Amino acid sequence: MTTKGIRIEGLKKRYGSGETAVDALKGVDMRVEPGEVVGLIGPSGSGKSTLLKCLGAVIDPTAGRITLGGEVIYDNGWKVRDLRALRRDKIGFVFQAPYLIPFLDVTDNVALLPMLAGVPNNEARRRALELLTALDVQHRARAMPSQLSGGEQQRVAIARGLVNHPPVILADEPTAPLDSQRAMTVIRILNDMARKFETAIIVVTHDEKIIPTFKRIYHIRDGVTHEEIGEGRGFE
Repeated sequence: MTTKGIRIEGLKKRYGSGETAVDALKGVDMRVEPGEVVGLIGPSGSGKSTLLKCLGAVIDPTAGRITLGGEVIYDNGWKVRDLRALRRDKIGFVFQAPYLIPFLDVTDNVALLPMLAGVPNNEARRRALELLTALDVQHRARAMPSQLSGGEQQRVAIARGLVNHPPVILADEPTAPLDSQRAMTVIRILNDMARKFETAIIVVTHDEKIIPTFKRIYHIRDGVTHEEIGEGRGFE
């Protein structure tokens, strides 16, 4: 039986073979419910990036099982034929840098993904403007990325991650370049969007400012995860 959100069971990733093999993930177990934002923390080299790349279907795991949005996508092998479509339709990505396309305005930066998925241009732009409004950046809808502040760029990046209504968002150090106030604003937005769209969100972070906001945290050490109940302050 599958459930919505994120389920990771016994996930392993080995690089190389023989005596030079490195086990980056040694049997990761995680769950993130729809509407929940969970923190993933750990030192450099602990396996955070490898885990995110496996969940994002960027690299192949070695073994285990991944369920995203009620669909088993990996079970000791990929169960989805078109991984590019999986990444486009089921997974939203938010990175440390916004990676906005410099020659497209804000609306088209957000609308591009649904357009690529076959959504008519008018509908794609309507979705984009709805999200930009929810994120309080609609007044910048026709601006170019170079005209935005860092906080505005990150809001646009979050809108882009949400525009295809994915059941899962993977956020990799989304607050690293931001000051305390803007960092907390981004985390509040992610929590609001998770609840509104029933999205399961994993935030990989080293940012000490935002760690107290998580209700649940996974520590990853030496390729193994350990769950901890977080403080979860300020986002009820």
